[in-house]
Amino acid sequence: MNNLLLLPIVIPLMTAIILIFFPKHVFWQRVVSFISTCSLVVVSGALLYRVHIDGIQTLNLGNWPAPFGITLVSDPLSALLVLTTSIIALACLIYSFYAIGHERETFYYYSFFQFLIVGVNGAFTTGDLFNLFVFFEVMLMSSYVLLVLGGTKIQLRETIKYTLVNVISSALFVVAVAYLYAVTGTLNMAHLAQRIHELGASPILTVIAVLFMIVFGLKGAIFPFYFWLPGAYYAPPTPVLALFGGLLTKVGVYSILRTFTLLFTQEATYTHTLLAWLALGTIAIGVIGAVAYNDMRYIVIYNIIAAVGVMIFGIAMMTPESLEGTIFYMLQDMVMKATLFLLVGIVFFMTQSNDIRSFSGLMASYPLLGWSFFIAALSLAGIPPLSGFIGKLLIVKASFHAGLLFEAIVILLSSLLVLYSIMKIFMNGFWGEKRGFEQKPLDARFVPVLLLLILSVAYGIGIEFVRPFVMDAVSVLVDPNMYIQAVLKE
Repeated sequence: MNNLLLLPIVIPLMTAIILIFFPKHVFWQRVVSFISTCSLVVVSGALLYRVHIDGIQTLNLGNWPAPFGITLVSDPLSALLVLTTSIIALACLIYSFYAIGHERETFYYYSFFQFLIVGVNGAFTTGDLFNLFVFFEVMLMSSYVLLVLGGTKIQLRETIKYTLVNVISSALFVVAVAYLYAVTGTLNMAHLAQRIHELGASPILTVIAVLFMIVFGLKGAIFPFYFWLPGAYYAPPTPVLALFGGLLTKVGVYSILRTFTLLFTQEATYTHTLLAWLALGTIAIGVIGAVAYNDMRYIVIYNIIAAVGVMIFGIAMMTPESLEGTIFYMLQDMVMKATLFLLVGIVFFMTQSNDIRSFSGLMASYPLLGWSFFIAALSLAGIPPLSGFIGKLLIVKASFHAGLLFEAIVILLSSLLVLYSIMKIFMNGFWGEKRGFEQKPLDARFVPVLLLLILSVAYGIGIEFVRPFVMDAVSVLVDPNMYIQAVLKE
């Protein structure tokens, strides 16, 4: 049995349950969470290596063979995302020790932190649509608690909106799953791919595909379903925001990537063209919002939306080159969004303001913080040789090869506007005369930020080391039979 496949879900699950029993012992909450999350990183790395060497790993729970039982599947894409999730979780956890506050720590913060990781890793690993819904709900219920924990006015207001939107999207998810089961008689994704291929092009399948597009679009904040994200992400404290910004929308993007390369490929001229236009709208909304605001948090939040649009456009083209670029870009964006939110949190700690017009001159007092922010900004915008470059380059190249000149220009212009929006923070906040803040020591909360930044730079410079793992993932997406045969043992 591939027990290694189960550990990225079981480790945070058992940790969350254990932590429930001693919520007031903050020191031991921290120690257990830290040891658990470090173990999670090691296990996730081992799983990725196992998948790279031995191919797709599957585990049928309860010894019921696929497609009759619950199947967990770790292919190269899933393993890459689980490892990235684990690394981001560790960085946000360490940052939480210094920034989340004692009161939140004694109200089950670390338990729900771990439950959130259960949901995210489970969504990346599950092999059937119903359990994708289940893990979505685990992730969402944990995010409700993390969002509202602290009970400030803005948290309560945004949690109500966030909960309502996700309750509606979850109801739509169940409806979409029910329709698909009624048509195909199965929910195992490998078996679904077979059944849908046998049915061929069908109007009802196209309608179901659009319904899933709406469901995952709400989860991933695609235009026009992005409206809930800016307010909801602005409300929580920095470590929660970094965790949300790095992980939650990427689960929606992953779901689109998985279903629209494995299942809904029969009417690609319609569904994927619609996906491409929604992606362009998402990019436009993201960069307009990022450029319009002078609030650091909103600038980075709207950059999440812009990045989601770029990924979705790469999926919509569905060529090997565009899918490779999408995976490169998704992994980079997960790390960089978490890094930037943590950096913004440190700047807020120093200045007690998110408005970049209210302070300046941080560079003189905190040069390491300033140059770290500068490197993160360049990486996010895709300036070579940093990590954001290769993913966008491949997506733009794929656009040119497909004759999509207008779309390629939109992505290139969005990169310039993303750079402008982030550099606006750097130029206003770090240069100029010192004002708007009191000198404070740069404490250990900067350590996980520095580690993420080093990882991101290494990812960009050592891209040839990462590429074999990414190409493994692309091979499975381009040839779904590899996934089907691994799961159904045919």
